[in-house]
Amino acid sequence: MAKKALITGITGQDGSYLAEFLLAKGYEVHGLIRRASTFNTGRLEAIYADPHAGNRRLFLHYGDLSDASAMARLVSKIQPEEIYNLAAQSHVRVSFDSPEYTCDITAIGTVRLLEAIRETGIKPRFYQASSSEMYGLVQEVPQTEKTPFYPRSPYGCAKVFSYWMTVNYRESYGLHASNGILFNHESPRRGETFVTRKITRAVAHIKAGLQRKLFLGNLDAKRDWGYAKEYVEAMWLMLQQDQPDDYVIATNETHSVREFLELAFGHAGLDWKKHVEIDPRYYRPAEVELLIGDYSKARKKLGWEPRTKFADLARLMVDADIELLRRHREGEIQVAG
Repeated sequence: MAKKALITGITGQDGSYLAEFLLAKGYEVHGLIRRASTFNTGRLEAIYADPHAGNRRLFLHYGDLSDASAMARLVSKIQPEEIYNLAAQSHVRVSFDSPEYTCDITAIGTVRLLEAIRETGIKPRFYQASSSEMYGLVQEVPQTEKTPFYPRSPYGCAKVFSYWMTVNYRESYGLHASNGILFNHESPRRGETFVTRKITRAVAHIKAGLQRKLFLGNLDAKRDWGYAKEYVEAMWLMLQQDQPDDYVIATNETHSVREFLELAFGHAGLDWKKHVEIDPRYYRPAEVELLIGDYSKARKKLGWEPRTKFADLARLMVDADIELLRRHREGEIQVAG
């Protein structure tokens, strides 16, 4: 019998990569998706398009982390061996505008899922997507599993709550529950409102003459940027351990938004200074200036380490967005013809 895994947030960047990863390992994968009037499964198209991708072992269920009874029914019905909680209102800037909604989904949603596990009496292994935003106003450099949290956004606060609830259920009920404290991780599947993808998408459009300006906020913010496709493997490795634990997943390098701009525009033969303008609307009320994670525990205990370097990540995202735009424009021409 194939192992069953349930992924909340399966339609997101991490969820889609994790689904592909687990299907390649022979899992039966169940995903939670929100009902919407438009299709929101675009990132899963690669699975359905590939005859060898195991799409017959992929099942999508309508639901939402705001609905506790639906969570309990779903967990009871599927009886998964592994649960990956990746769903969240995950945009930091948006969390300042919608703090209550962010906390309901990102914080209380985790409790609803943990309670669903407890009430059904099953014993799955549970992964909680924690975030480097929990460190916020950093108390030490680099950040480790022992660094105190100091969140600087409603999103960061909600993630701190979920982190400690996961620890609490582990210690109170013996649940095999682990937190992955993932630092920024990007890919061509990153949402278009996140700064790296916003940059690489703009590069493609400026290169094609479809856009002139790109408006950004704080260019001096420094982040630890890795490749999302590699980070989902760390999630899986955590749940294969005999004992649950909490791990920082990062690259132990930090780079500014300005550096990402230089690499991305430069790769396309463009000068970013001619196209980028600062818009105060994109500044956060409280900024997180410097994030850099020490992943030595994950390397030692999980055998995991990042492989894709910062410059390579920027280049592969630019290439992907240029190719995506090319295919889109060719499709438009064919439709018009």
